[in-house]
Amino acid sequence: MKTKAVRMYGKEDLRLEEFELPPLKPGEILAQVVSDSLCMSSYKAAIQGSSHKRVPADIDRHPVMLGHELCGEILQVGDRWKDRFSPGQRFSIQPALNYRGTLDAPGYSYPYIGGDATRVIIPEEVMEMDCLLEYQGDAFFLGSLAEPISCVAGAFHANYHTRQGSYEHSMGIVEGGKTAILAGVGPMGLAAIDYAIHNPRKPGLLVVTDIDQERLDRASRVYTVEEARRQGVELHYINTSRQGSEQELLDLTGGAGYDDVFVFAPVRPVLEQGDRLLGHDGCLNFFAGPSSPDFRAELNFYEVHYSAHHLVGTSGGNTDDMREALDLMGRGLVNPAGMITHVGGLNAVIETTLNLPAIPGGKKLIYTHKNLPLVAIDDFAARGATDPFYAALAEICGKNNNIWSAEAEAYLLREAPEI
Repeated sequence: MKTKAVRMYGKEDLRLEEFELPPLKPGEILAQVVSDSLCMSSYKAAIQGSSHKRVPADIDRHPVMLGHELCGEILQVGDRWKDRFSPGQRFSIQPALNYRGTLDAPGYSYPYIGGDATRVIIPEEVMEMDCLLEYQGDAFFLGSLAEPISCVAGAFHANYHTRQGSYEHSMGIVEGGKTAILAGVGPMGLAAIDYAIHNPRKPGLLVVTDIDQERLDRASRVYTVEEARRQGVELHYINTSRQGSEQELLDLTGGAGYDDVFVFAPVRPVLEQGDRLLGHDGCLNFFAGPSSPDFRAELNFYEVHYSAHHLVGTSGGNTDDMREALDLMGRGLVNPAGMITHVGGLNAVIETTLNLPAIPGGKKLIYTHKNLPLVAIDDFAARGATDPFYAALAEICGKNNNIWSAEAEAYLLREAPEI
């Protein structure tokens, strides 16, 4: 069976190609991808090529498929897995396999599985590690967003706190405590806001910062102060480009500082500010991975010693986090649709991936069987003046606070041109 896929051959060398998939082995599963959410991690892989820790050294001869936030349907099941999976099942994948101690992952390391493809072969190690997860939602894009939500869940679970005289760590954010999300209105920051407000273990105070007022305003429309209050969370959005904003952040804690600080941009001043905002026994989570292996910042080790400050870094969730994400979405507690700001087809993947840091907004959602330019949801109405397809999408999204939805997806899958 043929597939169309974006494959990586080297640094910034991405190619959209059509080719034949090999015959299915008894331990494999053939599937079609319907949606893939583009991740900054894919950009990092694309600019680093085989220098990336998850990317094989020989991609110039054996290219790998790109994309790891995928959702689709199973087409054919190898004999080994017929008692667990069947054609027609919808699925999502936890890409962090940790298979036999390697960093291999779909979207980085494999020739026949990646999210930016029409059809893929799921290798047996995905099933062996219990990383092929059934998805029962009514919209494919939510299945694609389960992976980034799981990364946020993993970050909130990885933070820890201590008690003087005890050597046991209490895992997770301080329930009812004070949490700050710095540089927090990008794609993953939006997911963190949603998760912080709606997951069972909530902070009492949540402060979200950024230097882009337009992005802060959009975040406040999607995840409102009123909704947070209904969930028992006091939510503030603060523009840290303003003079005196750091003192404002501390004043919200009564000068005590924050229990949990998450840094969502690999920017030295933001990380150092996060260190200054920590209170006693505060945990700083450096979530956003830098592209440079030489990235450094200063931390106050006096406070490490006397105020029990500590630092963690997380770059993904595990399979339990993925199941949690799917469960929270399935019960309607978390709705990450607000993360999505752009929608396009498989033809838009290469240009979008290579320019991802320069494209404003949140998540870029790809429908892999479609031929569509990458277009911001906010631009649908303008395009709709001359294109009935975008006029209809603008009307659908307009009914829902200009947020992507299952209705919008159904219309796109029905009406958009095939790749």
